[in-house]
Amino acid sequence: MTQMSRREFFKKAAADAALVTVLASRAKTLRANPLGMPIGCQTWPVRSMIAKDFPGTIKQLAAAGFQRIELCSPVGYADSGFGGLAKFTGPELRRILGDAGVSCESSHFGIKELRDDVENRIAWAKDVGLTQMMVPSLDGPKNPTSDDVKRAADEYNRIAEHSARAGIQQGLHNEDFELATVDGKRVYDMLLDLLDPKLVKFQFQCSTISRGYDAAEYFTKYPGRFISMHVQDWSPEKKQTVAVGQGSLDWKKIFTAGKAAGLKNYFV
Repeated sequence: MTQMSRREFFKKAAADAALVTVLASRAKTLRANPLGMPIGCQTWPVRSMIAKDFPGTIKQLAAAGFQRIELCSPVGYADSGFGGLAKFTGPELRRILGDAGVSCESSHFGIKELRDDVENRIAWAKDVGLTQMMVPSLDGPKNPTSDDVKRAADEYNRIAEHSARAGIQQGLHNEDFELATVDGKRVYDMLLDLLDPKLVKFQFQCSTISRGYDAAEYFTKYPGRFISMHVQDWSPEKKQTVAVGQGSLDWKKIFTAGKAAGLKNYFV
């Protein structure tokens, strides 16, 4: 396959992935490697390409310069383009990734699939070679009570105990339920208090600045709790996610705080 730039790849892929502009932008800035670790790519924006050709898509991501990728589970994300990954065994997935020259230590899992059969999902993660299992949301009610938040935290702590015994770190993203409030207090902040810091780490979604969630502030306030982040930018004028470097986020401040906080990886 001919080599192409990260920007060229995602321009070519734009018809298949609505969010590829986020991944394609600021290639030179990303190559500066601000955290001193491999540049990662979340595969959600290229999910339609993965549904058609997983090995080929991974090769293209590697050719564009990405060194790490973050998957989505074929069980929890079966209807989002990742169901086809189930046809590969864990060792086969590891081989495909290794042949492309990328590493994969992290994947997203839906909380329901962990509720239904956590040991099976841990076994799959081990087979693929993952060290992190990230959950996008604990899927609590839209207007939760403090009891709802505590129940969700207790459940996730129990799930995380299973993962810890297998040597895998659980991590929580910040979406829907986590962005709610209870009596004026952020559910996300409540979860940071309720979740066991040894069992559960966090992955910050940078575009939640749109709701007032500042990555640098959280990294600084909670050192050691965040191990990962999703790199996205936000335009207050357009009120939408935009290409990295074309929005309002102060990336120097975020990366500086993230490095001090102990981030282990980041995914564009």
